[in-house]
Amino acid sequence: MEVSVIGNPQAKICRAELSFRELGFRLGSGESRNKVCFLTHQSSKWKEIRIRCSPRSVKCEAIVSDQAPFLKPTPNPRSLESVKLFVGLPLDTVSDCNNVNHMKAITAGLKALKLLGVEGVELPVFWGVVEREAAGKYEWSGYLAVAEIVKKIGEGEPGMYFTDRYGKQYKDCLSFGVDDVPVLDGKTPMEVYGGFCESFKSAFSDYMGNTITGITLGMGPDGELRYPSHQHETKPSGTGEFQCYDKHMLSALKHYAESSGNPLWGLGGPHDAPAYDQQPHSTSFFSDGGSWESQYGDFFLTWYSSLLTSHADRVFSVASSAFGGSGVSVSGKLPLLHQWNKLRSQPSELTAGFYSSNGHDRYEAIAEIFAKNSCRMIIPGMDLSDEHQSLASLSSPESLLGNIKTSCKKQGVVVSGQNSSASVPGGFERIVENLKDESVGIDLFTYQRMGALFFSPEHFHAFTVFVRNMNQVELSSYDQAGEDEAQTVSLGSGTGAHSLQTA
Repeated sequence: MEVSVIGNPQAKICRAELSFRELGFRLGSGESRNKVCFLTHQSSKWKEIRIRCSPRSVKCEAIVSDQAPFLKPTPNPRSLESVKLFVGLPLDTVSDCNNVNHMKAITAGLKALKLLGVEGVELPVFWGVVEREAAGKYEWSGYLAVAEIVKKIGEGEPGMYFTDRYGKQYKDCLSFGVDDVPVLDGKTPMEVYGGFCESFKSAFSDYMGNTITGITLGMGPDGELRYPSHQHETKPSGTGEFQCYDKHMLSALKHYAESSGNPLWGLGGPHDAPAYDQQPHSTSFFSDGGSWESQYGDFFLTWYSSLLTSHADRVFSVASSAFGGSGVSVSGKLPLLHQWNKLRSQPSELTAGFYSSNGHDRYEAIAEIFAKNSCRMIIPGMDLSDEHQSLASLSSPESLLGNIKTSCKKQGVVVSGQNSSASVPGGFERIVENLKDESVGIDLFTYQRMGALFFSPEHFHAFTVFVRNMNQVELSSYDQAGEDEAQTVSLGSGTGAHSLQTA
């Protein structure tokens, strides 16, 4: 049984953070109270707020001008991701004596909400509490204390997420630049991850080495060892973008440039690289003879890839310390970045952090880290073939997979396989071919993934045939009765695809 440790070593912190840099107040209807929402907007742009008060009661409601930018009608339906989620604090958060009730519980709750990605909290403000002593004398100390708690919890360490040149942050995992920086309540991500691994080992101690035989570590975006050069909403047909613009990465780049005697090279990433969805030749950087082959290009790409390699070494070191001697194998997963693989620059690999000077194998340094820490390498995409790639993509998953396997063989790294996330034509045949490859002995393959499609009649039948051919199991008496009716079927759509025997 293989167990993937859920939780990125970079302490995945959800996409939305409570940054609470400014406090906005929403006044809403309610009996004998106003409502206060602590917002995360970095700049309040409300142009007009009018308070309507009834002379018979103290009910108030906010009438917000329809000129306010956040109320402008949108032509298209909004997705749920655009909806900001707030949680109401307890009604007795501030006592009648203007003290904060349940201080520790409120603080712990706010931290939990932050980790979940909740946008903010709503707090009822009672008039009778604030103007308790005398008419016209307002005491806000209790509510100010709550605001301060929210502010402190919301103030995350700036620059701990991967950032592109437009300032857009990728919040599914932390930047490689903060591996050893105490950005998580005074601890480094590696320290936090070490505690996570130790806790896992302790909780599952009775299963380690028997029921649980292997641990797969999350190494980066989607669990793979790479930069988030292609993000969720971008097209995979583009080159991707360099992710080196958070303050810690920029600081490391500046130091590296100064130590190399070229301080001007440390001001940022390549200015002439394509955008996410652009093709390689849309700018000059990845072209033959372009900046990637210049002295500057070698300087930047060497530094960029070195942080990826160092991150892998740190994660494996932490995991080896936690799981060493427990009877389980430790694995890490590489991406199969085959898009544009036929170009000399291989831009999808460069933006993801895979590079080697002087034309050397880009994956050898990575394989060395795996070997140093006695870790297996998981390589996905073993169901992909060149014949089913579009000509325009200049893609060659077969050659890239061969290159990575060669690097692993040279360094003595044990390889495990996976298929791609989607069903592809001829996929099962390609998997069998890769597993039969004697140049690199693959002794473990994980098929992804069980679900509704997996058990559909067409797919599950094909999978059953695949398993029978893998295991070469003896036919049962029932199967033998129908052996004369056995037929050979091709599971691929291309010509020359290997055929598999089905009963």
